[in-house]
This record gives sequence, C-alpha cells and structure tokens, in this order.
Amino acid sequence: MNALHFGAGNIGRGFIGLILADNNYHVTFADVNDTLVNALKEAQQYDVTLADPEHTTTTVKNVTGLHSVQDQTVLETEIETVDLITTAVGVNILPIVAKTLAPILKKRTTPVNVVACENAINATDQLAAAIRELVGELPDCVHFSNAAVDRIVPAQSHDNVLDVTVEPFFEWVIESPTWYGDKLTGVTYVDNLAPYIERKLLTVNTGHAYLAYAGQYYGHQTILEAIQDAPVADGLEQVLTETSHYIETQFDIDDDTQSNYRKKIIARFYNPNLSDDIVRVGRGVLRKLGPEDRIIKPLKALVQAGQPHDALTQLAAFALRYEDAQDTETVEKNKQLAEQGIIAFLQQHAQLDTATAETISAVYHKL
Repeated sequence: MNALHFGAGNIGRGFIGLILADNNYHVTFADVNDTLVNALKEAQQYDVTLADPEHTTTTVKNVTGLHSVQDQTVLETEIETVDLITTAVGVNILPIVAKTLAPILKKRTTPVNVVACENAINATDQLAAAIRELVGELPDCVHFSNAAVDRIVPAQSHDNVLDVTVEPFFEWVIESPTWYGDKLTGVTYVDNLAPYIERKLLTVNTGHAYLAYAGQYYGHQTILEAIQDAPVADGLEQVLTETSHYIETQFDIDDDTQSNYRKKIIARFYNPNLSDDIVRVGRGVLRKLGPEDRIIKPLKALVQAGQPHDALTQLAAFALRYEDAQDTETVEKNKQLAEQGIIAFLQQHAQLDTATAETISAVYHKL
C-alpha cells in the first residue's frame, strides 16, 4: 500500500506518517522545504520519540520525499497511483494543494482515499470543494473523508532534521461512511464525526489559545510557565468549563464523559516535555477570532442560549490584546483595530452582535 502525504513537517512525520508506516504503507512526503525533502530522499527513515519519562523511540522506515514543485512529474504519478492521500499543511494551504491534486484526481480510475488532517472543522470538505471548483465533479473512485486529529508536537530541534518528538497521547478519528477499503489500525472510525471535531477544537485548541493569550498578558514566555501560574490555570478551567457546556448541549456527550476528557486535556498541558513558546501557539490570531473557530463559535452559542460565557469573553479580549510583530495576522489584526475600532472589528470579522462586541470591548479596555 502506498500513501502520499502533503506536509513533511513535525505533525506530518511524527503523527500521520508514523501511523501510516505502522499500517505498512510506503509513505511519500511532498513538501517545498528543500532540506526536509532531500533528507527524506537520502535517509528514507527517521526517529519518533515520545515525550514520556522513558523517551520511547520508534524508527519510521519505508519513507521518501518529493519536492512539490521540482519533482512535479513524479508527484503527478504518485497522485495517480497511491491508495491514500493525506495532508497536514494548515487549512489555509489546502487551496494550493487542491491545484496540484485536481487535474490528476479528475483522471483517476482506481480507488483512493483523501483525508485532510488539519485543525479545522470538515477540512477535507474544504479541500474537496476547492478541487471541484477547479475541475468539476470527480470520478466515483475518489473518496473524501473528514477527520479529527489531535497530538501536541512542540517546537524542537534535533541533530537529525527528520527526527521528531511528540506527546504520547494521540487521537485520529475518521468518518466511516465515506472511507473506502480496509481501515487503518490506530485510527478510530465513527459514523458522525462532528462531536469529535468540535470536542477537540473547543477543548484542546481553545485551551491552548487561552494559555497563549492570557499567558502573554501575565508576562509569560512559554505555555508551561503560563499554566503553572494560578490565575491563568484558574482561567483555563473556567474557559473549558464554558466550552464543555456548549459541547454537552450540542451533542450526545454526558457531563461525566466531557469532564474526564477536559481533565485529561488539561493534564497534557502540564507535560514539561511539551511546552511551546507562547508566540508559536498564539500566531494566526485572525483565524482564531473567526466566527467558526475556537473562541467565537462557542461564545456566540452560549450568548444565544443564555449560558455563562464570561471566561470566553475574557479570552476574546486577551486575543485582541495579543502582540507579535513577527506574526502577519497579529500585525493585520492591529491594523484593522486601529482603522475600524474594536466593536466594528468584532462585528465584521467575528460576526458578533453589537451587545456582545461592546461587552468584549469593555473587558479589553479594562486590561
């Protein structure tokens, strides 16, 4: 079995690539990073180490790399023949990947599964829509499946550029009805993916965002420093209690199940081997303040339901205050705030009603 994975970064190698290799797939990584691609071509293996006390290490073999531009002819052959295509490139890059996939998938005559493994709701649907916008309907042999993925991979460096450290915990959930053929071991298949996507996004990602934005406000440099600060830790618990209310009311998830999940996620943030820089976790603030993302989506739902949402309101204010001159989205956020004002920005960008925007603005000014 052969798989083509777009994105040779740490998530791609340390999470998706590892599981595919464990399923006896030959994995080809497609990327534009010359260093990573050349190293994959030469070594055809790398080590994945768990951030546990034993530093458990697995050598991933039977892999190679392709440059997405320079090796275009070979890449097209891979797209035409592999059994599985996955991505871990960031949802904003999916339209670019779509341009590469579209003309070749249009000609496919043999079955292929396509899964976008991104931190976004129904990312595979977004990829499929971008492909169909370019070439119209695709053959029935092309199968798109949405997925939810969860594994923390901190910023890191190794003597071998391919080696990667990941947390022991992981979750890869794929919708079952659209999947073709034998299922992957190490992956959970479900009929309804929505609860898993939103539970992960609004617990792990919302929690990470809070630690970054509140952590910077309280003067911390890393996620571990932030969560070890009592006011930040208390705020995190309050934020995730609010998102849990949303999750429990939207889906058939009981309070005990969600409470245990929430505790497990918070415990992961305390792992000293996983601590990330706040500026790495906090970047992309415009996307994270989007109407369907980790902060605003549950906030809007709780406002409409008349449920407590003070902690999420505080989180939105922290995100507005976040500073990083090296992050293009933060720079753009500040530009829009200066030009429009906070209330208008929240109404237009986050699609909030006036009353909610005014409340967040008031909290922001108190900061």
